[in-house]
Amino acid sequence: MKTKMKTGPFIIIMVIAIIIAIYTLMPFILVVVNVFKSAKGEFGIANDPVGLKGASFAQLGDNLSRVINNSNFSFWSAFGTSALITIICLVLLAVFGGMAAWVICRNKTKWSTAIYMVFIASMIIPFQVVMLPLISTFRDVGNFVGLKLLQSIPGIVFAYLGFGGAMTVFILTGMVKTVPYDLEEAASIDGCSYEGIYFRIIFPLLKPSIVTVTILNGMWIWNDYLLPSLMLGQNGKVKTLPVAVQAFVGSYVKQWDLILTAALLAMIPMIIIFLIAQKQIMSGMVEGAVK
Repeated sequence: MKTKMKTGPFIIIMVIAIIIAIYTLMPFILVVVNVFKSAKGEFGIANDPVGLKGASFAQLGDNLSRVINNSNFSFWSAFGTSALITIICLVLLAVFGGMAAWVICRNKTKWSTAIYMVFIASMIIPFQVVMLPLISTFRDVGNFVGLKLLQSIPGIVFAYLGFGGAMTVFILTGMVKTVPYDLEEAASIDGCSYEGIYFRIIFPLLKPSIVTVTILNGMWIWNDYLLPSLMLGQNGKVKTLPVAVQAFVGSYVKQWDLILTAALLAMIPMIIIFLIAQKQIMSGMVEGAVK
Protein backbone atom coordinates (compact mmCIF):
# COMPACT_ATOMS: atom_id res chain seq x y z
CA MET A 1 0.00 0.00 0.00
CA LYS A 2 1.45 3.30 -1.13
CA THR A 3 1.36 6.33 1.14
CA LYS A 4 1.48 9.91 -0.04
CA MET A 5 3.89 12.34 1.54
CA LYS A 6 2.29 15.33 3.24
CA THR A 7 2.47 18.64 1.39
CA GLY A 8 4.60 20.46 4.00
CA PRO A 9 7.50 17.96 4.20
CA PHE A 10 7.35 17.47 0.43
CA ILE A 11 7.80 21.19 -0.23
CA ILE A 12 10.69 21.40 2.24
CA ILE A 13 12.44 18.43 0.62
CA MET A 14 11.97 19.90 -2.86
CA VAL A 15 13.34 23.30 -1.80
CA ILE A 16 16.40 21.65 -0.24
CA ALA A 17 16.89 19.52 -3.37
CA ILE A 18 16.70 22.60 -5.63
CA ILE A 19 19.23 24.47 -3.48
CA ILE A 20 21.63 21.52 -3.57
CA ALA A 21 21.17 21.18 -7.34
CA ILE A 22 21.91 24.88 -7.94
CA TYR A 23 24.94 24.73 -5.66
CA THR A 24 26.23 21.63 -7.47
CA LEU A 25 25.65 23.04 -10.96
CA MET A 26 27.04 26.52 -10.21
CA PRO A 27 30.61 25.80 -11.46
CA PHE A 28 29.21 24.41 -14.72
CA ILE A 29 26.84 27.38 -15.09
CA LEU A 30 29.74 29.81 -14.61
CA VAL A 31 31.72 28.00 -17.31
CA VAL A 32 28.81 28.14 -19.76
CA VAL A 33 28.17 31.83 -19.08
CA ASN A 34 31.79 32.90 -19.43
CA VAL A 35 32.54 31.10 -22.70
CA PHE A 36 30.32 33.74 -24.31
CA LYS A 37 32.54 36.54 -22.97
CA SER A 38 36.03 37.90 -23.49
CA ALA A 39 38.71 37.77 -20.83
CA LYS A 40 39.11 41.54 -20.47
CA GLY A 41 36.90 44.59 -20.69
CA GLU A 42 34.34 46.20 -18.45
CA PHE A 43 32.04 43.19 -18.64
CA GLY A 44 34.77 40.63 -19.27
CA ILE A 45 35.47 37.52 -17.21
CA ALA A 46 38.08 39.24 -15.05
CA ASN A 47 35.79 42.12 -14.01
CA ASP A 48 32.34 40.51 -14.14
CA PRO A 49 32.50 36.68 -14.06
CA VAL A 50 28.89 36.28 -12.90
CA GLY A 51 27.01 38.85 -15.00
CA LEU A 52 25.49 38.24 -18.41
CA LYS A 53 26.46 41.60 -19.89
CA GLY A 54 29.11 41.32 -22.55
CA ALA A 55 28.09 37.78 -23.50
CA SER A 56 27.46 37.15 -27.20
CA PHE A 57 27.46 34.31 -29.70
CA ALA A 58 30.07 36.18 -31.75
CA GLN A 59 32.46 36.05 -28.82
CA LEU A 60 31.70 32.35 -28.36
CA GLY A 61 32.59 31.69 -31.99
CA ASP A 62 35.81 33.67 -31.60
CA ASN A 63 36.74 31.73 -28.45
CA LEU A 64 36.06 28.39 -30.13
CA SER A 65 38.11 29.36 -33.17
CA ARG A 66 41.06 30.49 -31.05
CA VAL A 67 40.97 27.27 -28.99
CA ILE A 68 40.61 24.81 -31.87
CA ASN A 69 43.18 26.55 -34.10
CA ASN A 70 45.72 27.21 -31.34
CA SER A 71 48.99 25.46 -32.21
CA ASN A 72 50.09 25.24 -28.57
CA PHE A 73 46.85 23.63 -27.46
CA SER A 74 46.58 21.09 -30.35
CA PHE A 75 42.91 20.41 -29.65
CA TRP A 76 42.36 17.56 -32.12
CA SER A 77 45.57 15.80 -31.14
CA ALA A 78 44.69 16.03 -27.43
CA PHE A 79 41.10 14.97 -28.14
CA GLY A 80 42.27 11.92 -30.09
CA THR A 81 44.74 10.97 -27.35
CA SER A 82 42.08 11.25 -24.64
CA ALA A 83 39.61 9.24 -26.73
CA LEU A 84 42.17 6.51 -27.50
CA ILE A 85 43.27 6.15 -23.87
CA THR A 86 39.68 6.16 -22.60
CA ILE A 87 38.40 3.59 -25.10
CA ILE A 88 41.30 1.17 -24.56
CA CYS A 89 40.96 1.40 -20.77
CA LEU A 90 37.18 0.94 -20.80
CA VAL A 91 37.30 -2.12 -23.06
CA LEU A 92 40.03 -3.80 -21.00
CA LEU A 93 38.39 -2.93 -17.67
CA ALA A 94 35.01 -4.28 -18.81
CA VAL A 95 36.38 -7.56 -20.21
CA PHE A 96 39.04 -8.41 -17.64
CA GLY A 97 37.14 -6.88 -14.71
CA GLY A 98 34.22 -9.16 -15.52
CA MET A 99 36.54 -12.14 -15.77
CA ALA A 100 38.08 -11.38 -12.39
CA ALA A 101 34.67 -10.91 -10.77
CA TRP A 102 33.42 -14.21 -12.25
CA VAL A 103 36.45 -16.19 -11.05
CA ILE A 104 36.30 -14.63 -7.57
CA CYS A 105 32.60 -15.47 -7.18
CA ARG A 106 32.75 -19.01 -8.52
CA ASN A 107 35.91 -20.10 -6.68
CA LYS A 108 35.04 -20.22 -3.00
CA THR A 109 38.57 -20.45 -1.62
CA LYS A 110 40.61 -18.49 0.86
CA TRP A 111 42.76 -17.18 -1.98
CA SER A 112 39.80 -15.80 -3.92
CA THR A 113 38.47 -14.13 -0.77
CA ALA A 114 41.89 -12.64 -0.03
CA ILE A 115 42.21 -11.31 -3.57
CA TYR A 116 38.76 -9.75 -3.35
CA MET A 117 39.69 -8.11 -0.04
CA VAL A 118 42.82 -6.68 -1.69
CA PHE A 119 40.65 -5.13 -4.40
CA ILE A 120 38.34 -3.61 -1.78
CA ALA A 121 41.22 -2.36 0.37
CA SER A 122 42.84 -0.62 -2.62
CA MET A 123 39.71 1.51 -3.07
CA ILE A 124 40.31 3.34 0.22
CA ILE A 125 43.96 4.24 -0.43
CA PRO A 126 44.24 7.90 -1.55
CA PHE A 127 46.02 8.42 -4.85
CA GLN A 128 48.22 11.12 -3.30
CA VAL A 129 49.81 8.45 -1.09
CA VAL A 130 51.09 6.39 -4.02
CA MET A 131 51.60 8.95 -6.79
CA LEU A 132 55.31 9.59 -6.15
CA PRO A 133 56.25 5.90 -5.62
CA LEU A 134 54.14 5.12 -8.71
CA ILE A 135 56.25 7.35 -10.97
CA SER A 136 59.57 6.01 -9.67
CA THR A 137 58.31 2.42 -9.94
CA PHE A 138 57.13 2.89 -13.52
CA ARG A 139 60.47 4.47 -14.42
CA ASP A 140 62.46 1.60 -12.88
CA VAL A 141 60.24 -1.13 -14.33
CA GLY A 142 60.33 0.51 -17.75
CA ASN A 143 64.13 0.64 -17.70
CA PHE A 144 64.29 -3.00 -16.55
CA VAL A 145 61.99 -4.46 -19.22
CA GLY A 146 63.05 -2.04 -21.95
CA LEU A 147 59.66 -0.37 -22.37
CA LYS A 148 58.82 3.31 -22.11
CA LEU A 149 56.09 3.47 -19.47
CA LEU A 150 56.35 7.20 -18.75
CA GLN A 151 55.25 9.75 -21.36
CA SER A 152 53.57 6.99 -23.35
CA ILE A 153 50.04 5.74 -23.93
CA PRO A 154 50.73 2.09 -22.89
CA GLY A 155 52.12 3.25 -19.55
CA ILE A 156 49.16 5.43 -18.59
CA VAL A 157 46.71 2.75 -19.80
CA PHE A 158 48.42 0.25 -17.50
CA ALA A 159 48.13 2.71 -14.61
CA TYR A 160 44.43 3.33 -15.23
CA LEU A 161 43.77 -0.41 -15.31
CA GLY A 162 45.33 -0.72 -11.88
CA PHE A 163 43.44 2.19 -10.32
CA GLY A 164 40.11 1.43 -12.03
CA GLY A 165 40.13 -2.32 -11.55
CA ALA A 166 39.08 -2.22 -7.88
CA MET A 167 35.74 -0.46 -8.37
CA THR A 168 35.06 -2.46 -11.53
CA VAL A 169 35.57 -5.80 -9.77
CA PHE A 170 33.57 -4.63 -6.74
CA ILE A 171 30.47 -3.70 -8.77
CA LEU A 172 30.65 -6.66 -11.17
CA THR A 173 31.17 -9.17 -8.34
CA GLY A 174 27.84 -8.17 -6.86
CA MET A 175 26.19 -8.68 -10.25
CA VAL A 176 27.82 -12.08 -10.87
CA LYS A 177 26.35 -13.33 -7.58
CA THR A 178 22.86 -12.83 -9.04
CA VAL A 179 23.56 -15.06 -12.07
CA PRO A 180 22.22 -18.61 -11.45
CA TYR A 181 25.01 -21.17 -11.40
CA ASP A 182 22.66 -23.64 -13.13
CA LEU A 183 23.16 -21.76 -16.40
CA GLU A 184 26.88 -22.40 -16.29
CA GLU A 185 26.42 -26.06 -15.37
CA ALA A 186 24.02 -26.57 -18.26
CA ALA A 187 26.43 -24.94 -20.68
CA SER A 188 29.31 -27.04 -19.35
CA ILE A 189 27.30 -30.25 -19.81
CA ASP A 190 26.60 -29.22 -23.42
CA GLY A 191 30.36 -29.00 -24.01
CA CYS A 192 30.85 -25.23 -23.72
CA SER A 193 34.36 -24.15 -22.78
CA TYR A 194 35.16 -21.75 -19.94
CA GLU A 195 35.73 -18.98 -22.48
CA GLY A 196 32.40 -19.74 -24.12
CA ILE A 197 30.56 -19.74 -20.77
CA TYR A 198 31.94 -16.32 -19.95
CA PHE A 199 31.46 -14.58 -23.31
CA ARG A 200 28.14 -16.26 -24.24
CA ILE A 201 26.40 -16.37 -20.84
CA ILE A 202 28.08 -14.31 -18.12
CA PHE A 203 29.22 -11.29 -20.09
CA PRO A 204 25.81 -10.56 -21.71
CA LEU A 205 24.05 -10.89 -18.33
CA LEU A 206 26.49 -8.38 -16.83
CA LYS A 207 25.47 -5.72 -19.35
CA PRO A 208 23.68 -3.34 -16.89
CA SER A 209 26.61 -3.29 -14.48
CA ILE A 210 29.17 -3.14 -17.29
CA VAL A 211 27.42 -0.04 -18.65
CA THR A 212 27.59 1.46 -15.16
CA VAL A 213 31.31 0.87 -14.60
CA THR A 214 32.06 1.92 -18.18
CA ILE A 215 30.36 5.30 -17.75
CA LEU A 216 31.84 5.91 -14.28
CA ASN A 217 35.35 4.92 -15.35
CA GLY A 218 34.94 6.82 -18.60
CA MET A 219 34.07 10.09 -16.86
CA TRP A 220 36.97 9.63 -14.45
CA ILE A 221 39.57 8.78 -17.10
CA TRP A 222 38.39 11.45 -19.55
CA ASN A 223 38.38 14.25 -16.96
CA ASP A 224 41.44 13.18 -14.96
CA TYR A 225 44.27 15.69 -14.78
CA LEU A 226 46.61 14.60 -11.98
CA LEU A 227 47.66 11.15 -13.24
CA PRO A 228 48.23 12.23 -16.90
CA SER A 229 50.16 15.32 -15.77
CA LEU A 230 52.46 13.11 -13.68
CA MET A 231 52.91 10.27 -16.16
CA LEU A 232 52.78 12.15 -19.47
CA GLY A 233 54.26 15.44 -18.31
CA GLN A 234 52.92 18.89 -19.07
CA ASN A 235 55.49 19.47 -21.84
CA GLY A 236 55.51 15.97 -23.32
CA LYS A 237 54.47 15.04 -26.85
CA VAL A 238 51.53 12.96 -25.62
CA LYS A 239 48.83 15.09 -23.97
CA THR A 240 45.27 14.49 -22.90
CA LEU A 241 42.69 17.28 -23.04
CA PRO A 242 42.92 18.28 -19.34
CA VAL A 243 46.72 18.46 -19.59
CA ALA A 244 46.61 20.39 -22.87
CA VAL A 245 44.44 23.09 -21.29
CA GLN A 246 47.52 23.97 -19.23
CA ALA A 247 48.84 25.67 -22.40
CA PHE A 248 46.56 28.64 -21.66
CA VAL A 249 47.89 29.07 -18.13
CA GLY A 250 51.08 31.10 -17.88
CA SER A 251 53.13 32.29 -14.94
CA TYR A 252 51.74 35.82 -15.15
CA VAL A 253 48.84 35.64 -17.62
CA LYS A 254 45.86 33.29 -17.58
CA GLN A 255 43.62 33.29 -20.65
CA TRP A 256 40.37 32.57 -18.85
CA ASP A 257 38.22 32.85 -21.96
CA LEU A 258 40.23 30.12 -23.69
CA ILE A 259 40.64 28.03 -20.53
CA LEU A 260 36.88 27.91 -19.92
CA THR A 261 36.11 27.29 -23.60
CA ALA A 262 38.57 24.40 -23.74
CA ALA A 263 37.14 23.01 -20.50
CA LEU A 264 33.62 23.14 -21.93
CA LEU A 265 34.72 21.34 -25.09
CA ALA A 266 36.30 18.64 -22.93
CA MET A 267 33.13 18.25 -20.83
CA ILE A 268 30.59 18.02 -23.65
CA PRO A 269 31.24 14.36 -24.70
CA MET A 270 30.92 13.06 -21.13
CA ILE A 271 27.80 15.16 -20.46
CA ILE A 272 26.09 13.73 -23.55
CA ILE A 273 27.02 10.15 -22.67
CA PHE A 274 25.91 10.59 -19.06
CA LEU A 275 22.51 12.03 -20.06
CA ILE A 276 21.92 9.14 -22.46
CA ALA A 277 22.97 6.38 -20.05
CA GLN A 278 21.97 7.75 -16.63
CA LYS A 279 19.18 5.18 -16.17
CA GLN A 280 21.57 2.32 -16.88
CA ILE A 281 24.06 3.79 -14.41
CA MET A 282 21.54 3.84 -11.56
CA SER A 283 20.13 0.39 -12.31
CA GLY A 284 23.63 -1.09 -12.61
CA MET A 285 24.72 0.43 -9.31
CA VAL A 286 21.69 -1.01 -7.53
CA GLU A 287 21.99 -4.46 -9.09
CA GLY A 288 25.74 -4.65 -8.59
CA ALA A 289 25.99 -3.24 -5.08
CA VAL A 290 22.72 -4.19 -3.36
CA LYS A 291 21.93 -7.63 -4.70
